[in-house]
Amino acid sequence: MTRLASLALLVSGAVLLLNASLPAGAQQTSPPPLKDGGTVAFLGLTFLDTSTEGAINGVREDETRRTLMLQDMVRSRFEQEGLTLSDLSPIAEELERTVNPSNCYGCEVRMAAKIKADYVVTGLVQKVSNLILSMNLVMREVPSGKIVRARSVEIRSNTDDSWQRGMRYILKNAFFKT
Repeated sequence: MTRLASLALLVSGAVLLLNASLPAGAQQTSPPPLKDGGTVAFLGLTFLDTSTEGAINGVREDETRRTLMLQDMVRSRFEQEGLTLSDLSPIAEELERTVNPSNCYGCEVRMAAKIKADYVVTGLVQKVSNLILSMNLVMREVPSGKIVRARSVEIRSNTDDSWQRGMRYILKNAFFKT
C-alpha cells in the first residue's frame, strides 16, 4: 500500500472515529450554526484510486468527470445556503502543489487563513474497487482548525447516480440538515 493510500485510510478512519465517538443522540442533532454570510475556502475533492484496476489501468476519464461533478455540487449547495465561496486565486500555486489538501498536516487551514476565509472544506473520494468507494467531506473553522462539520460514507457502484447520492447524503446529514 502506498504512503498516500495509507494516509487516506487514516483520514477516513479519523472521520469515522469522530462520528462514532459522539454520544448516542449527538449524531442526530443539528450541527452548530455557521457564521451568517461566512466565507468558505472549498479546496476541492481529491480522488484517490487504491483499487487494483487503478494500479493497472491508471486514471479513468469518467471518474475525473465525476470528481468535478461533485465539486460543482458542493459549491452550489454552499452558495444555496448563503455562504460565500472564497476566491482561491491567491493560493492557487500552493494548492496546485498540494497532493491531497484533506491530509496535509494543517496546510488547508493555513491556506484558508491566507485568504481570510471563515471555514475551509476539503474532501476525499477513495476508490477501493469498482464496487466500493468512500467519500469524506470535512469543514474546519479558520484559524482554530477545529472540525465543525464532517461525514464519511461508503457507496456501492461507480456511477454518476451513486456518487451524487453519497454527496447529497453527506451534505444533508452533516452539513445542512435539509
